[in-house]
Amino acid sequence: MKGYFLYMRFKIILTLISWSVVTTVVGQSFVATGKVVDKSTGATLQGASVFCQNTTFGTATNAEGIFTLYLPNGGYDLVVSFSGYETISQRINSSTENVKNLVIELKQKDKSLEEVSITVTNEVKDGWVKYGDFFREQFLGLTENSASCKIENPESLRFFFSKKKNRLKVSSKEEIRIINSALGYTIRYQLDSFIHEYGSGLTQTTGFPFFEEMKGSEEDSTTWEKNREKAYYGSVLHFMRCYYDSTLKENGYKLELIRAGNEKPRPLLNPYDSAVYEVMDNRDVELRFPGKLRVVYSEEKPEAKYLVVNKLAAGTTIQISVVDFADAIVIEENGYFYDQKDLLSLGYWSWEKLADFLPYNYEPK
Repeated sequence: MKGYFLYMRFKIILTLISWSVVTTVVGQSFVATGKVVDKSTGATLQGASVFCQNTTFGTATNAEGIFTLYLPNGGYDLVVSFSGYETISQRINSSTENVKNLVIELKQKDKSLEEVSITVTNEVKDGWVKYGDFFREQFLGLTENSASCKIENPESLRFFFSKKKNRLKVSSKEEIRIINSALGYTIRYQLDSFIHEYGSGLTQTTGFPFFEEMKGSEEDSTTWEKNREKAYYGSVLHFMRCYYDSTLKENGYKLELIRAGNEKPRPLLNPYDSAVYEVMDNRDVELRFPGKLRVVYSEEKPEAKYLVVNKLAAGTTIQISVVDFADAIVIEENGYFYDQKDLLSLGYWSWEKLADFLPYNYEPK
């Protein structure tokens, strides 16, 4: 599946803003509170953005630099940013030490680096005209939902092409604003790095998205919920939650192992065998596999366009993804897993990009 390899590590970063977030907490929850200060002086930072990676949970510090977030149980990457300071993130859950009394120290950016003048560049003039469609495909995807996504400020994107390395790099002067009319989210995305290697077909994207619920009519809400459910079932988020709950079979998943040197998949008859699956003391689940994991999902057919692009039979009724584990991963009860950089998704999961992603706090009705 050359051209559709994908490695994404999501964080969140926002410019200085303040939110008013109304959250309905379902089931057990916990509170994360703390103070944001300047690392050098200890001065409190009012208006610093504090939020959880890939969720709709966010707030801003008050005049004393204090923040409070009410979070459903599970794992999160707590990210803090402030204009002129380096963004910092740390993993938290209900068991995190001092989760109700966190002290986040931000370090000022090195201004001398910002003043360096770049005299030689391989920036492409009219880059959006030349590479815009390709960037959309690799960033948002080619799914049905991607057709309903719009990048509001494409003029902020800068494109750099290295002929020697046969590589395309994309950066952005400001956060990318994406309207996903199919799922009903506005996504504010600070692009950290987008690199496409034409030789290998590998695309690496790192960045900082934050999800905001769109407002619409009752009819809009009904359509969004229907589309969200379709995007959810069979997704990485759904799979991780099912593995955590030990409900893979009931939800239409079948797993197969692909060992190095033997490309023929072998059925994993017991996905909860202690050799690959362990429930830890804090009830988190650790997965470790001696090779690649082939994930077959039988409850939904692949999109027709996916079959055409990948030259698969039109009558294909299952979605197949392959997961390559660089190391063991740990799943928490909301489907959050770490370290995300240790998981490479191929197949159908690499077909579904940002246009089909849901925040970690999404729950189907």
